[in-house]
Amino acid sequence: MSTTPDSAVRAYITSHRDTFLEDLADWLRIPSVSADPDHSADVRRSAEWLAAKLTATGFPTAEIWETDGLPAVFAEWPSGDPSAPTVLVYGHHDVQPAAREDGWHTDPFAPQTVDGKLYARGAADDKGQVFFHTLGVRAHLAATGRTAPAVNLKLLIEGEEESGSPNFPALITRHADRLACDTVIVSDTGMWSEDTPTVCTGMRGLTDCQIDLYGPDQDIHSGSFGGAVPNPATEAARLAAALHDTDRRVTIPGFYDGVIELTDRERELFAELPFDEAAWLRTAHSHATLGEAGSTTLERLWARPTAEVNGIGGGYQGPGGKTIVPSTAQLKLSFRLVAGQDTDTVQKSVRDWVAARLPAGIRHEITFWGATRPCLTPLDHPALQSVVRAMGRAFGQQIRFTREGGSGPAADLQDVLGVPVLFLGISVPSDGWHAPNEKVELDLLMKGVETAAHLWGDLAENWHVA
Repeated sequence: MSTTPDSAVRAYITSHRDTFLEDLADWLRIPSVSADPDHSADVRRSAEWLAAKLTATGFPTAEIWETDGLPAVFAEWPSGDPSAPTVLVYGHHDVQPAAREDGWHTDPFAPQTVDGKLYARGAADDKGQVFFHTLGVRAHLAATGRTAPAVNLKLLIEGEEESGSPNFPALITRHADRLACDTVIVSDTGMWSEDTPTVCTGMRGLTDCQIDLYGPDQDIHSGSFGGAVPNPATEAARLAAALHDTDRRVTIPGFYDGVIELTDRERELFAELPFDEAAWLRTAHSHATLGEAGSTTLERLWARPTAEVNGIGGGYQGPGGKTIVPSTAQLKLSFRLVAGQDTDTVQKSVRDWVAARLPAGIRHEITFWGATRPCLTPLDHPALQSVVRAMGRAFGQQIRFTREGGSGPAADLQDVLGVPVLFLGISVPSDGWHAPNEKVELDLLMKGVETAAHLWGDLAENWHVA
């Protein structure tokens, strides 16, 4: 355990809390909406604000990195200790669109604090969770008497995450030498609940596609020709129906190749979480659970690969009937992938499966829109154990483990930099990411600050990188 005194950390955080929150509110007032070209200047202003604040925090290097789109921010603070591990913190400074008429109680870019909650777009996703690192590193220095962090600390704060990170892979590839590190900590994540602090250990990958099917050269009469020529709409439906077997397993040959199965211990840890399936179904706006046989709902969401039909169409969709054999049909599919699966292999398997199932007379094209690889940190990784200990000291209770069913740019960092990715976040489901009245719980935000203050010393003391 790090020898950083808890009381000294908390005293520093308490005495600087008000100024920290005032600064955060200033940043939240900048409407850095990356999806709206009208706000491009605001995204740049947000990057400039953060770079200046990181310089004021003490980072000797704070730079704005240009992309083909919107700017990112890079900062670096060397430890001075040649044996210290190097840690890269990832987050993003752009935010989702927001307007009062969407259902906000107040202006989304006029931060308001009510009953210990700070309301503003970006309060939790992700400015609040980026900004807690500024006070965290200062508390770390104050409590230890150091003049530089115990680790070589780097930050990369993206400006296009809410727009799908279109320029992020190129950015980190171009600057891979500057970003070189021993681990990445993603502070764009959350916890199970206020009462159950957790650490995420992995995210699923993603690849999705559209399958276009072509039959007759034009729509034709179903009486004169139906039943004697192939129907692309029927074949689209047959593909969709054949995607899963009766146990809801994906039938594409080779789809499960390489999947890293859950250990018994991981199943036990998932089962320890206070999961209320009925409440979860209400959140999902659904009426029953359904998925791969032999797996629980959480296992299906976090640790099993899936295939989903996102859309299916073709032929006449207007009022009444139109008795035709349509000339075209479309099927949109997405595949969530888990550790051990390779996106290129899955894409090839899908192409081969489709080609093998279609009859003569049906031409097809498959368009994949890219891929995000899965990432997973082993439970016994020493850097993960440092995160768990630091959170445990801040929260004063046992830290449990989750995974994330969605996908994100964390895997790009893992692939390009070749290092494990860890997750450190304090947001809770009620914070309303992407929704009206987004907020962050201020007490939890301070726990994030405290975790960061303990983490750097713990990593330096307990993780000796070969």
